[in-house]
Order: sequence, then C-alpha cells, then structure tokens
Amino acid sequence: MTASDFSTVLPEFLLSIFAMAALLVGVWFGKDKLAPMLLWVTCAVMLVIAAWIGLGDSGTHQAFGGLFIDDAFARFAKVLVLIAAALILAMSADYMERRGLLRFEFPILITLSVVGMMMMVSAGNLMSLYMGLELQSLALYIVAALRRDSEKSSEAGLKYFVLGALSSGILLYGASLTYGFAGTTQFSGIIQVVQAGQLPMGLLFGLVFLIAGLAFKVSAVPFHMWTPDVYEGSPTPVTAFFSTAPKVAAMALIARLLFDAFGQVPAQWGQVLGLLAGLSMILGSFAAISQRNIKRLMAYSSITHMGFALLGLTAGTVFGVQAMLTYMAIYVTMNVGVFAFILSMERDGQPVTDIKSLNLYASREPTKALAMMILLFSLAGVPPMLGFFAKYAVLTAAIQGGYIWLALLGVLTSVVAAFYYIRIIYFMYFGKEVEPLDHRMPAVQWGLLVASALVTVFGVFNLFGIEGAAQAAAAALVN
Repeated sequence: MTASDFSTVLPEFLLSIFAMAALLVGVWFGKDKLAPMLLWVTCAVMLVIAAWIGLGDSGTHQAFGGLFIDDAFARFAKVLVLIAAALILAMSADYMERRGLLRFEFPILITLSVVGMMMMVSAGNLMSLYMGLELQSLALYIVAALRRDSEKSSEAGLKYFVLGALSSGILLYGASLTYGFAGTTQFSGIIQVVQAGQLPMGLLFGLVFLIAGLAFKVSAVPFHMWTPDVYEGSPTPVTAFFSTAPKVAAMALIARLLFDAFGQVPAQWGQVLGLLAGLSMILGSFAAISQRNIKRLMAYSSITHMGFALLGLTAGTVFGVQAMLTYMAIYVTMNVGVFAFILSMERDGQPVTDIKSLNLYASREPTKALAMMILLFSLAGVPPMLGFFAKYAVLTAAIQGGYIWLALLGVLTSVVAAFYYIRIIYFMYFGKEVEPLDHRMPAVQWGLLVASALVTVFGVFNLFGIEGAAQAAAAALVN
C-alpha cells in the first residue's frame, strides 16, 4: 500500500479504527454502561467525517490498482450515507435506551455497516464491490434481530439473512459469469470488452444476475419479499436506518457498476432497470393501500420510491444519474422526519403502529400533525413540496431517455400512492375519536421532524444547491 492509497481510503480507515476501538472500550469498561455516550460520540464522528469528505480534496483518485475509486460521485453518496446514519442514531437514543435495547454493540454495528456502504460506492472491481456489500449486510442482519425477546424481530433477522444469502449467491454467480467472459473483475477492464457497444451473451447473463443481486438491496420487485416483514419486525430505529442509508449506498452501487463497467450498452441494461422500476412502482403503490401498520406501509412506500429512483438510472444519461442522486437526497430527508414521528407514536409508553391510532391527532398535537402532513404530501409528490421536484426530475430523465411509457406509469402510480398518504392525513384531522397517544416526544425527534418538514417546504428555494452537487457527481461517474 502506497501513501497515495492510504490517503485515498483514510476516511474509511479512520471510521474502521473508531469502530474497533469502541468495541475494545465497550468490552473493557463494562459493556452497556458506556452505550449512550458511545452512541453520541459515533454521531459526532460520522458528522465530522461527512464534513471532511464534503469539504475536502476534489478530483478523482484511485487506490489499490483501481479497486477503490474516490471521485465526486462517491463523495456525494458517502456524505449522504454518513449524515443519514448519524441522524438516525441520534433520534434512536431515547427509544433504544427506554426499551433496554441500547447495547454498546448497536452504534458499532451501524458504524461497520456504514464502512461497508462507503466501500460499496467507491468500488471499482467486482471483488471490492462484494466486500463492501457483505460488510454492510452482515451488520444489518444482526441489528434487525436486536430485540432478542421478540419473535417478530428474530424472524426479521432470520428472514433477512436467508434471503440476503440467496441474493449474494445470485450476485456472485453474475460476477463469475462476468469474469469468465470478460477475463477481468476490474470495471475499467470489463468496459473495454463491450467498447463497441455490443454485449456478448455471457456478459449479458452476468449483468442480469448482478442487477438481480443488487435489486434485493434496494427492495425492487420481484426481490422485495423481505421488506415488509423486516420493516415490521425490526426495532423502529433499525427500520428507519434500513429505509435511508443502505438504500442510498445500494442505488449508488448499481449506478457505479452499470456506468463504469457496462456504460457502453445502456440500451441493454436500461430495459432490465425499466422492468424493475415499473414493477416496483405498481406493486408498492397498490400493496400499501391495504396496510394498517405504519411500518409495513412505509416498507411498501420504500419499494415505490426505489422504483422511481431506478427511473433516473434507466435513462442511462448524466441527467438520469443526477436525477437519481437528487431523488435519494430528498427521499432520505423526508424519511428521517417521518420516522422521527413514528418513533413518538406511543400509548402508555408502549409503541403503537396502527394508523387509526392517529385519529384526531391534530387536535391534540397541531405542530407535529402539520409537520407530518407536509412530509406525507411531499412523499406523495404533491407540489410545491420538495418531493414533487424529486419525482419531476426522474420522470423527465425517463422521457429524455425514450422511456415515455415508463414515465406515464410513474405518474399513474403516483396518483394511486397518494391515496395511502392522504388517508393518514385524513385520520389525523378528521378521524373518529380514539384513545389519545402520549404527548411525549424527545427534543431530538421533535427537532428532526420539524427540520425535515421545513426543508421539504423551503428547500425548494435552494434546490439548485442539491442539483448542482448531484450534477457534478453524475458527471464524475459518467465521464
């Protein structure tokens, strides 16, 4: 390893050292006694590294012979992942501590999964891709089953592990086919094989299996089966984490693989992504209508939104990648606020997930209800909320890429999806009287809920800031 290699991977190296040092400290000084402090220190470390990456050196750097790539695209995704992870940890502190779930391993596992995500978005080789993906996944399997006294949580962890192992097998099979026909695992070497714009049949099959393995990570249909059960069974802060940072990392990895290794044949993989996007939007929109559990509803909502994010990549253009990155940044902002609200849904100190428990919530908590209404309208894509501009960007990219039918499908499924978001708003303002929820809401959760709602409204005036960063990141990837 050269000095240049070390400086390129320094953020990941320092975060890994922090995780291992925290593990030693936790074991040495009595495990869970230090858990609350460790959680807040972890939040601070992630935010500092995010600022360092975002404000640091520009340009493109490679390490370990091209296995690791540090460019504007990777830095954009890493900053988004780190901020999302830090915010989710911050708002989970009170919830986890009151339920005896705040063990010192929790922030460490989240940190290790974030290291895996940072590796994923910088992967320049099929081997480094798999290393990052598995480091992320192994940590997430554990946190899904963190509530050991709950059958649903254990089931969630087991189901996620079994289906995750299946997806890893599919991805590895695709990687082996790709290596066999390309003669290399390096993305820069694979793209040379398809330089003429023609994709050999073996590489085509390899590409399909690679996309299928990665589609599991973003909950794209038909690889979505794990999502509703894992979202429902996992502790709510873990569900909030699942719905934000890992989605960003997986979507960025798909973009990295397709553009860096198969960028010469966007027409071939665009058809596959278009199918996944269309199925995800349809199933996510219609399946959520029957859901009464708000965590399961958010699971199907996530499937729908990942379908929209895939629309941007389907176009196979710089603008398409920019639209996807913009969409993911806005999606994370909205989800942080929504899950801050869901974490506060309690009755007599016990979590409540039935959406009908929100009946007439606005009469008792007008500020929280207003913030939640804004976020739900944004998730539905109602103008002038930020979510509307996110959907507009990916729909425009799809139209420019020639996928007009897919854009029309996106508009139609948005109308369907609006029903289950507006239904929650109806319950909050016009539902029948029920036993009220607790008024208690920690300051961090309240702050993130209100801040997310304000960003969703006033962020429109500074949308060019997000789009500018996303455009630079997209250009770095495609060029």
